[in-house]
Amino acid sequence: MEEAFKYIIGLGAAVMMPIIFTILGLCIGIKFGDALKSGLRVGVGFVGLSVITALLTSSLGPALDTVVNLYDLQLHVFDMGWPAAAAVAYNTAVGALIIPVCLCVNLVMLFTKATRTVNIDLWNYWHFAFIGGVIYFASDSLAWGFFGAIICYVLTLILADMTAKKFQDFYDNMDGISIPQPFCAGFAPFAYIINRGLDCIPGMKRLNIDAEGMKNRFGILGEPLFLGVIVGVGIGCLTCSTWSEMVDNIPSILGLGIKMGAVMELIPRVTVLFIEGLKPISDATRSLIARKFKGAEGLNIGMSPALVIGHPTTLVVSLLLIPVTLLLAVLLPGNQFLPLASLAGMFYVFPLVLPFTNGNVVKTFVVGLIMMTLGLYLVTDLAPWFTLAAKDVYAATGDSAVAIPEGFEGGSLDFASSPLAWIIFKCTHAFKWIGAGVLVLLTMGLVWWNRVLIIRNQKDMARDGSTRLEDME
Repeated sequence: MEEAFKYIIGLGAAVMMPIIFTILGLCIGIKFGDALKSGLRVGVGFVGLSVITALLTSSLGPALDTVVNLYDLQLHVFDMGWPAAAAVAYNTAVGALIIPVCLCVNLVMLFTKATRTVNIDLWNYWHFAFIGGVIYFASDSLAWGFFGAIICYVLTLILADMTAKKFQDFYDNMDGISIPQPFCAGFAPFAYIINRGLDCIPGMKRLNIDAEGMKNRFGILGEPLFLGVIVGVGIGCLTCSTWSEMVDNIPSILGLGIKMGAVMELIPRVTVLFIEGLKPISDATRSLIARKFKGAEGLNIGMSPALVIGHPTTLVVSLLLIPVTLLLAVLLPGNQFLPLASLAGMFYVFPLVLPFTNGNVVKTFVVGLIMMTLGLYLVTDLAPWFTLAAKDVYAATGDSAVAIPEGFEGGSLDFASSPLAWIIFKCTHAFKWIGAGVLVLLTMGLVWWNRVLIIRNQKDMARDGSTRLEDME
């Protein structure tokens, strides 16, 4: 079974999602050709997104490495990026069984009306395997590892349910979609709290600037494309130690600026493919549920946040936070993590933040700044345990993605900077049974609350349907 699921995961999201969508489309009554076309569009979207991410990493990585060496910014925790975190996650005993275990949990919660999300984002199940794997190596207990992974999965489904309406109201063409990715969903409660705090600051409402407002107020300076060029050129200039070197490197500096601008421009275009592929599946699923399954109205399909990372506010704030996060990493006392390879994952912080800030660039930037500041410390704190897991996986597999340089510890912004991952790890590792008890009580309380809301919502929908029928008669 372990080998079978390793093979499935090894196909990658670009291959897995077309297969899943095609099978799902056939199951809900879509013609084979239409189902295949939807699946292929989603797969092509993942390919396009990976190409753009690779462009960002290959262009920005060498420049940032030069800046690190030039200004001697070496810190003790080496950034291994999300591929290393995923490799650690799926190459453990927890990761080998994470998909069937979590799918069973999802089905139980659906049948008991504890969730309305059908989580088909199988590739991102590595997040649950990651926290479970790190707990497994820290405690030397497979049971504790699965406990942490399942708790994380249940909490993520609940967060997906509770944010679904705001998510669907804020983004276009996202009816019937929720986001059960724990890295992304884990920031939603903090976004809500920070946003409410910002609303209490006098004058904050005057700074209600969204992406369109930036374009109107600043013209070309407010365009994500132009901001990408400016930030790229700025980072390129930092790689030069003298003015003469800067003049000599003008072609490469301008090239970096154009590539960063290209990333900002291409991401929204690629995410359109996700929406085009997803819409027929989403519409057909809701139609089938309405016809065949009485009382099952309101089900949402759980999908990757990649669907919406092309929103202009996400692009602008992520781009601005890249140099700011580097500066914070150097200046914050006690931090030992310098994010480099992980910076491409910055876009995934904000898909569930924007619905709370209503796309306000200033508020979103403040939320991101606070979360990245906290995230650097969380990665530093988890680094010894991440390193323990990575070294064990490297010894067993020889995978170069999890090789940590001598004298360093390993870390990654995604998913080790997530407050959700850190809280679950600390409760299970530091406080053991007391922490586990707190997690169980909290999780069961939220499950009960979510079930109450779901049943109440279904009754309201049934009442509204009866009222409309009576009006028609």
